[in-house]
Amino acid sequence: MSSKLKICGMREPENILGVAKLQPDFMGFIFYDQSPRCVPHNFKMPLELSSYIRKVGVFVDEQYERVFDSVNRHGLDYAQLHGNETVLHCEKLKQAGIGVIKVFSIDESFDFKSVEPYKDVSDFFLFDTKGKLYGGNALTFDWNLLQRYDQEIPFFLSGGVSSSNIRDVLQLKDLNLYAVDVNSGVEISPGVKDVSKINQLVNILQSQF
Repeated sequence: MSSKLKICGMREPENILGVAKLQPDFMGFIFYDQSPRCVPHNFKMPLELSSYIRKVGVFVDEQYERVFDSVNRHGLDYAQLHGNETVLHCEKLKQAGIGVIKVFSIDESFDFKSVEPYKDVSDFFLFDTKGKLYGGNALTFDWNLLQRYDQEIPFFLSGGVSSSNIRDVLQLKDLNLYAVDVNSGVEISPGVKDVSKINQLVNILQSQF
């Protein structure tokens, strides 16, 4: 089964529709106002966006009510939680019918036992590079660290993924890798994606299977 593709940090309507033509499996929209890729306050999801593409809202320690409102206003399928959200917060979103992607920032010292409490309240985990920013650091971590994970919950892999290293990602063996998540590695500028670079990724992913 091929790894799925998520393009994160989408913001501009024309760019969104241009990327959508390549049919990524997921698109991420950032609702964290300290991110340079945050959607504007007057953002409207393009009506032409295919329902095939799962829409993911990215939040950082956001109140439940604001997450719920954003999900309903923009027709989001998942809430991707990048902060220190509690298990109870995730559970409440799940009970409201919202998919949950819980993010963990990885470095050499990360204890994979810390993901255990979130297994019952997450559809997926996302493993990203521990850095100064909540995503979009353009830095990779040692992906071999993922061998320490028990692989019980399927995960997205983020952190500096681009066409130059995507083949290395796909060589990871015996991991429950569900999707690769790309952001700054395919950008022209923050929030504006290079369609040709994404097309390269799509071709590589398709050629592997």
